[in-house]
Parts: sequence; C-alpha cells; structure tokens
Amino acid sequence: MASRILDHMKTIRVPIMLQQRVMKTLREKLALAEQKLEQTFPEPVINYKQRGTTAGSAYLKDWEIRVNPTLLIENPDNFVDEVIPHELAHLLVYRVFGRKGVAPHGNEWKWMMQNVLGVVPKRTHNFAVTSVKSRTFRYLCGCDTLHELTIRRHNKVERGENQYLCRKCGEILRREIASAAES
Repeated sequence: MASRILDHMKTIRVPIMLQQRVMKTLREKLALAEQKLEQTFPEPVINYKQRGTTAGSAYLKDWEIRVNPTLLIENPDNFVDEVIPHELAHLLVYRVFGRKGVAPHGNEWKWMMQNVLGVVPKRTHNFAVTSVKSRTFRYLCGCDTLHELTIRRHNKVERGENQYLCRKCGEILRREIASAAES
C-alpha cells in the first residue's frame, strides 16, 4: 500500500524536447503580446506539477503557469497550441486589466486569446482524462441524479466537514450504497 502511494506521487518527467516546444510557444506568444500591447512582460515560470484532470493553471501573483505533465505528454500538439496560450492569456489579462471586475474566462480573456494571441478562446480542454482521473464515489439526491464526488470531497463528507447539494433539486447528496462486488 505504501509503495503504491509513493508510486502515485512520483514526478513525471517531461521529455526535454517537449519542454523546449512549450517554451518556444510561450516565448512566441509572449513576443506577440508585447508587440500588440506595446509593453513588456516578464517570462512566466513553467511548472510541471499540475495534477488531476486540469490541463493547466495560471498563478497570477506568482506569474507562473502550471502544466499537467501527463496530459502534455499524451496530447503534445493540441496541448502546446491551446493550453499554453490559454494560461498565458490569464496572466496577461491580470497584468493589463487587473483582477477586479474581470471574469476568468470573460470578455477580456476572450479578447486576449483571439485578438492578441491569435488563438480560438476555449474555456476547457477536450483531452481524454482516463489516465489522470482519480477514483470517484457515487452519491444520489432527491431527483435520483447520479453525482460522482472526488475522493477529496467524499472524505470531507465522511468527516462531517462538508455537505454537497444537487444543483437540480437542491437536496443534500447521500452516498449510494455500494454493492457487495464493489466492497
């Protein structure tokens, strides 16, 4: 059991050629933004420690982009072309417009993606996530909609720290009784 946990926590090594592609795209898009916006920006730090089904995240105050190494390795072309500009656009919007009154994927972000970086603005990726999807727990509500909670949310329910509601009927989610085969 302990070795399985340690295996899961191992850092995934992104091949150097793929890291170079990420940096090349980042630098090209950053140069394009500097030219079109007529101002300079520091080069963001790239961190390959994003986990789960999220492809990437922008850490605005740290001026950092976190990249999911598994999804990058599995989808190199689309990832580099879509996710890197997507996260860079978040950083640029933060620098240019600030945070107050700016929605994460709002008009400013869409404008930055399309008019400055030349990329079609898409909120989410459509990569297969089977290899990065963690175990889920089945919950039901009053309208019998099936809800799958992550292990983190499930554990909060089990510890009595949180309750989750169905968005459709508003009832508190309750754990589905597992069959004997699942136990």
